[in-house]
Amino acid sequence: AVQLVESGGGSVQAGGSLKLTCLASGNPIRSHCVGWFRQVPGKEREGVASIDMDGRTTYLDSLKGRFTISKDNAKNTVYLQMNSLKFEDTGLYYCAAGDPANVWGQGTQVTVS
Repeated sequence: AVQLVESGGGSVQAGGSLKLTCLASGNPIRSHCVGWFRQVPGKEREGVASIDMDGRTTYLDSLKGRFTISKDNAKNTVYLQMNSLKFEDTGLYYCAAGDPANVWGQGTQVTVS
């Protein structure tokens, strides 16, 4: 089974950028649809972006143009580039594999001030 580990979170000022990394092990990332999700305080967890086995991407409408999901099959890694960050982007960001998602990482915290 695939295991996922997120990294790259941190604290950033509004308008700044972060790049999150989801490193997979145990199974090639090319065999899975992978998504990024976030848990914002006071709100339900929501899907942010996803990338399928063929590299096709989907995004939460409100984030289009600011966030970009990509993957490197050779590195078994999926990325989430986040630009023009806003205070409301603060939250715990998870990557997950499967459609529907059934394998989750532990999350990485993003704090925008």
